[in-house]
Amino acid sequence: MVVRERADLHAHSTASDGTNAPAVVVRLAKEAGLAAVALTDHDTMAGCAEAVAEGSRIGIQVMPGIELSTAMSGRDIHILGYWCDTNDVKWQERIKIQQSFRGRRNLMMIEKLQELGIAITLEEVLSIARRNGKKADSAEQIGRPHLAEALIERGAVADMKEAFDRYLGEHGAAYCNPPRPTPIEAVDWIREAGGVCVIAHPGLYGDDAIVEEIVKHGVHGIEVYHSDHSTEDEQRYSAMAERYGLVMTGGSDFHGEKRGVVFHGPLGGRSVDISVVEQLKQFITRG
Repeated sequence: MVVRERADLHAHSTASDGTNAPAVVVRLAKEAGLAAVALTDHDTMAGCAEAVAEGSRIGIQVMPGIELSTAMSGRDIHILGYWCDTNDVKWQERIKIQQSFRGRRNLMMIEKLQELGIAITLEEVLSIARRNGKKADSAEQIGRPHLAEALIERGAVADMKEAFDRYLGEHGAAYCNPPRPTPIEAVDWIREAGGVCVIAHPGLYGDDAIVEEIVKHGVHGIEVYHSDHSTEDEQRYSAMAERYGLVMTGGSDFHGEKRGVVFHGPLGGRSVDISVVEQLKQFITRG
C-alpha cells in the first residue's frame, strides 16, 4: 500500500493572530501526520526561523511563508508568499509598510467600535494578545481575532462568529479598510524577493473577475482547497488553475483554538499531496 504524504500550506502562529507559538504549530503538524507545513502569518515572517528550526529538529519540512493583506475594488484580498528572501532589504521595507497599514486599520476599528458605544481600548486588546502568548506592544501586532476576543469578554457578542458578522467582518458595523497595496503589487513584491506567490482562499472574495485579473498578472498558484471553500469552490478553482496552468495548493488556515473552537479549520484539515511543494519550489528564482 502506498501512503500519500500530505502538506498543509496555510497556518498561523502567535507571530500574527494564531494562538500557538511557531514551534508548537510545527509540532502539531507532525502529530497530525503531515509531511510538510507552511507558516504563513499575516504580514510578517517573524516566526519562520523558529518554525524551520523546529521542523529540522523533529523531522518535518517547514515552508517559510507569509500572507500579505491587500485591497482591490473595495475588497480584502490575501496573497500567500513562500520562500521570500528575508535578507532582501527592499522586502524588509515592504513588510514594515504592511505592518503600518495593519496598525492603522486596527486603530480605526477600535475607534469605530467606541463610536458604536463599545468602550474597547487598544491596551485592552494588547493585553488579550499577550495573554494568548503573543509579544504585543503596538497596534501593528494585533489582528481582528484579538478584537473579537475583547468584544466577547465585554459581553458585546457571544462568540467569534457573531463578532465578525456584526462588527469585524467585511460587512460589519466597525469594519475599516484603509488604503493598502493592491494584490497586483503584492505579487510583484513576492516575486522580486525571489518567492512564490499563491492567491489565498479565492472563494471568500465573491468576485472571480478579480481573481482572474490577479491570476493573469503572474501568480504561481491558487489555493483551491481551504477550510471555508465548498465543493463547488474547489471544482471552480481547480478548473481555473488548469485553464491557466497554475499549481493547485491547499491549507487549513489554522489559527489555533479560540474559546474551544478551532478557528478556520484544524491543522491538516485541508491539505495537498507533498508533490505540490516540489511543484512550487521550481518557481523560486534566487540562488
